[in-house]
Amino acid sequence: MRNISVVILAITCLPLNAAKLPTTISLKYLSPEVSTKAATAAMKECVKRGYKVSVSVVGRSGNLLAFTRNPLSGPHTVLVSQRKAFSAATFQTSTWSLRNRKDLANAPGILLIRGGLPIQVGGKFYGGIAVAGADPKIDEACAKAGVEAIRDAIEFGTT
Repeated sequence: MRNISVVILAITCLPLNAAKLPTTISLKYLSPEVSTKAATAAMKECVKRGYKVSVSVVGRSGNLLAFTRNPLSGPHTVLVSQRKAFSAATFQTSTWSLRNRKDLANAPGILLIRGGLPIQVGGKFYGGIAVAGADPKIDEACAKAGVEAIRDAIEFGTT
């Protein structure tokens, strides 16, 4: 009898619309070429402005897809750009919008410094991009240039 009541309890705890949920989920990922194009465009924007930076592009799960670094940028910019990109991707928002989240201040791998942006195109989320090494407002502007450089490729499926 005990096993039957457990089974009944488990069945009654399922949401009523559980049967309507899809059995698989389709996701789109950035290709290596598109990821590299975004990082390169962000770097070019910062170089044009006179800054030596590092740029990281991560996928939707926060894993590094592309990275570039000016050899004269500070060594700290490597990890800072990666953590900003990770933060933007995992929260699917800009790192600047997270600045007041005191609960995240000591979260592992999270960095609440301006300069990280989600890569969202056509209402779909693809990952994050971040720049480190310039003034934080400049970091964010360069990251935005990286997103803009790949917007058409993502929307229209071109490279």
